[in-house]
Amino acid sequence: MNGKKLSAILVLIIFIAVGATINPNPPELGPGNFKNLKILPKNISKDSLDKVMDEFRDALGVKCNFCHAMSKDTLPKKHIDFASDDKEEKNVARYMMNMTLDINKHYFTDPKSTRPDTVRAVTCITCHRGLAEPDANNISKQMKLLPKPQAPPPPPPPGHKE
Repeated sequence: MNGKKLSAILVLIIFIAVGATINPNPPELGPGNFKNLKILPKNISKDSLDKVMDEFRDALGVKCNFCHAMSKDTLPKKHIDFASDDKEEKNVARYMMNMTLDINKHYFTDPKSTRPDTVRAVTCITCHRGLAEPDANNISKQMKLLPKPQAPPPPPPPGHKE
């Protein structure tokens, strides 16, 4: 056997060996199997995580790779590396998640309330409305249309009894 044939066979064997180690159908991720979750619960289910990410995608009108970096490896092909923190947009998303959690915690009532006077929670779509970057001018116009907050009634005079 000449050197070219032997090299070709060796390359073919390596290619087959590498191909055999790549699982085209990785196991389904379940609760607790996601990497690098910093805001979302570590035990979130795949369905719940997918729902959250779908809401982000719809609210900002973007695709997954807006926040998530592509893998650095090329075998078998590039894919999204969801655990990577290589894109600044992912850290901005985390900041925004904390911001909305804080706003909702401190300023809004229970979103599960059935009371008609319940103020609903702030979400990504509240400001983004399908845009990757919110339209600040439009938000300002909407804020001006909101009713002005009522001043609290004055305190009763000293010694007043009800």
